[in-house]
Amino acid sequence: MIKQFINKLMGKSPDSTKPNLGKRQVVPAKVHGINVDWVDERALNVVRTLQDRGFEAYIVGGAVRDLLLGLKPKDFDVATNATPEQVKAAFRRAFIIGRRFRIVHVVYGRGREHDVIEVSTFRANLDNADAEQVKGNERSSKQELANMKHAVDASGRVLRDNVWGPQDQDAARRDFTINAMYYDPETGNVIDYHGGIADAKKKVIRMIGDPALRYREDPVRIIRAVRFAAKLAASGFKLEAKTAAPLKRAVKLLADVPQSRLFDEMLKLLQTGHALASIEQLKLQGLQKGIYPLLDIVVERADDEFVKAAFNDTDRRVGEGKPVAPSFLLACVLWSDVRDIWAQRSVKQPSFPALQDAIDEVFESRIGDVSGRGKLGADMREIWTMQPRFDKRVGSGPWTMVEQARFRAGFDFMRLRADVGEIDVVLADWWQEFSMADDATREDLLQQVRLEQQKNQRAPRVHSVRRAEKPVDDPRFREVGPDTESAATDAPEKKRRRRRRKPNGGGESAPAAE
Repeated sequence: MIKQFINKLMGKSPDSTKPNLGKRQVVPAKVHGINVDWVDERALNVVRTLQDRGFEAYIVGGAVRDLLLGLKPKDFDVATNATPEQVKAAFRRAFIIGRRFRIVHVVYGRGREHDVIEVSTFRANLDNADAEQVKGNERSSKQELANMKHAVDASGRVLRDNVWGPQDQDAARRDFTINAMYYDPETGNVIDYHGGIADAKKKVIRMIGDPALRYREDPVRIIRAVRFAAKLAASGFKLEAKTAAPLKRAVKLLADVPQSRLFDEMLKLLQTGHALASIEQLKLQGLQKGIYPLLDIVVERADDEFVKAAFNDTDRRVGEGKPVAPSFLLACVLWSDVRDIWAQRSVKQPSFPALQDAIDEVFESRIGDVSGRGKLGADMREIWTMQPRFDKRVGSGPWTMVEQARFRAGFDFMRLRADVGEIDVVLADWWQEFSMADDATREDLLQQVRLEQQKNQRAPRVHSVRRAEKPVDDPRFREVGPDTESAATDAPEKKRRRRRRKPNGGGESAPAAE
């Protein structure tokens, strides 16, 4: 109270008081029990390379948290006192990215199999009152921010944070205590400034500093809080009451965050292997509406049988270490829109153009320009346009289908439709067998379809003849009884006249032969 009164007399705002940098604790391996064998070899290489050049380097963030909990991390980040330029110079394939926060991606491998170790430089914990003020926001002030290292907007949101500092200040700049620990795999020590190890044992997700202020600095932390709560719920973690209290009030701060950034955060929320748990956490915190329009639709449709099946399938694949694509999940969420508009347009349009127009309308109304016209949108379009093609199992169509790059995604989508009863499961089984068979077996499967179609084409004509009036003089329609059975059987068949095929050059047909 006395400090606040003095600050008020001196004209200082409460936000400009000296931040709590915590107390440095060095926890040895025999206490924390981290298994160094679970540390990715590439992350170890990054740490050793930087340390060999005389820099400090540690594994940080969620990887340390998971290692403490006895979980094997999937991603590894590194923090160092080397600048981005110094980090880039230390590795053959390293790239500086980002404007708001400049970091370095150290790349291992090539193509789709490549892995990235994200390296960040220790940041200074600067007072917002000392930062450069920007009238606009993150969406409208790129030119104004071009030469700034630390800047905030009128609401106190950090727009640039590229001033380097010591490790204790970097720890204070991080969001949650369980994500603010530094692990040195060479010494085995964990450096903890804010009681992250204790919170991990108590299974508490706690914000460093004043939660309301921290959400104002970066409103995306609202979504991160939900994501961590959902991810760690299975391990018994809960958001601390003070950390959760401002969440609902702070949602309005997301209005000035770029749509592209919110879109990316939404995908992280749904693709970490805890999509259904994330949706439940959003509802629990009263955040089911207002974060992002497309996310509102996702939450609203989460109980739909088809969408729920897609979430379960995505969570399963993540748990098994298999890749997942946001295009597939969003295609499932928006399929009901596409299907309904397609049906309406098909009344006046041919089927395929109607489908294309329906997709365009859904992109325009649901996704907009954020990503609907890029690769993600192209993949979604291909998944949707494949669906009517699965009904056509004749000619070269099936051979061409299984060779397409996105066939597996389109098939998995169709399989989910079959699982919920939208289409016949026999169709899905046929395509699964066809896609995995050799050429000879594929020919047999196609022949079965041809015979089945011929049978179905004949069936209506036979049915209509049977209902017609029976000609008296046609032995096929005589009543068969004890006295007439043999007569009907022995009746000679009338010879059919064969017609010659037209020559390839066209012209009139040749005279019919007996």
